[in-house]
Amino acid sequence: AVAGGIADDARPRFHSYVTTRKHPSYRYQNEVRVGADLPSSGVTYYEVPREYGVTKYRYTVVNDRTVLVDPATHRIVEVID
Repeated sequence: AVAGGIADDARPRFHSYVTTRKHPSYRYQNEVRVGADLPSSGVTYYEVPREYGVTKYRYTVVNDRTVLVDPATHRIVEVID
């Protein structure tokens, strides 16, 4: 896990949490990977609940994959599978 991201032991629970929310998946033309920059508009970012750790990052769903994103840069910092 990335510093300030979702702890490894909380990742399965967090993935289940996101799945139950049924957020629409953003269609991204490039590879969904750490370091990829998402567009500044068109993507909806959501707060990470405190029970998964306090983080400055937000999450979204891209190409049906949950990712943590730095809201200041729109850069993917962690892919949650």
